[in-house]
Amino acid sequence: MRTAATRLAFIDALKAIASQLIVLHHLAFYGPMSDVARELAPALFSWLSQDARIAVQVFLVIGGFLAAKALAPAGKLISTAPLTLLKNRYLKLIIPYLAAVLLSILCAAIARSLIEHDSIPNPPTPWQVLAHIALLQNILDVDSLSAGVWYIAIDFQLFTLLLGTLWLARSSGKEGIATQRLGTLLVSGLALVSLLYFNRDSHWDNWALYFFGAYALGALSYWLTETEKNPYCLPFMTVIVVAVLLIDFRSRIAVALLTALALGISRRSGFMGSWPKGKVLAYLGKISYSVFLAHFPVVLVVNAIFSKITPESAVANAFGIVLAWAVSIAVGAAFFHWIESRASYWQGLTIDPVLRVLERFVLVFRTR
Repeated sequence: MRTAATRLAFIDALKAIASQLIVLHHLAFYGPMSDVARELAPALFSWLSQDARIAVQVFLVIGGFLAAKALAPAGKLISTAPLTLLKNRYLKLIIPYLAAVLLSILCAAIARSLIEHDSIPNPPTPWQVLAHIALLQNILDVDSLSAGVWYIAIDFQLFTLLLGTLWLARSSGKEGIATQRLGTLLVSGLALVSLLYFNRDSHWDNWALYFFGAYALGALSYWLTETEKNPYCLPFMTVIVVAVLLIDFRSRIAVALLTALALGISRRSGFMGSWPKGKVLAYLGKISYSVFLAHFPVVLVVNAIFSKITPESAVANAFGIVLAWAVSIAVGAAFFHWIESRASYWQGLTIDPVLRVLERFVLVFRTR
């Protein structure tokens, strides 16, 4: 876990705002509370249920920005062990992810005991559980056990695709700055293909190529704002993306571009680590991943309780939505302190023994 001194205030603020919009989106999208409360503010509920989900683009761009910072600060992959990086990334994601899925399974069972509603997931099958562990649920067309977990699978795909692209550039045999330029060129080219083709076809939305344009904008905004870089690099990227949007405007890509520009400008100007100053935004940013993971189980249970005790009162159900929002933040904070920030501890208890057994099995198999 990063210490407070190494956190980036501007990124925390963006993550805080985006995560809260995602929570509100799910509260407005998944009934039955929102179905009853909608009459109080139909325009607001319509925007939250349909448009607020665009906040996920902020996470995609930030993900690419931080991946570039960790994998290739200068545009060249700094590690010679990509499979180790991939394993570490999977383990970092999987501990809190599986804990959230388990929590969702338990809360769905509680909700099913109170009401019947389409938003409540069915009891899991072994195949569903295995698909979720492998982060393949959407590719295998398996019903999700929790809202938002699709993003974790896509994040892992995107990290893998960026890592593979940078490894290809590193393996080209070029030296020094030529490798950096090749890596940046390959990522830029793949991003352009994503924006011009894959992102325009929703049939690809279970695959990293659909989202890689936004993810790569984050990576490029990091690389193009090195202090020694030409200050016109970021505007040039902007012109290219604007041209793509003139061909086919997508608000999600516009949001991704604005996020990438905000990150690039904040880094270039030097205020990324110090602004905005505010403990609330900083804390909400720090726990944003945990809130993202843990809020849907809360949404299920609070929806079920209010639908059971006051199924027709718009005011009561609106209060239930506000209550679910507050409880989601509280549960996310607890999830962060007990699960996400202690992921290495839980990994030692759960994942590492399994890996050791698998390694011994492979060793025995090879010696035969």
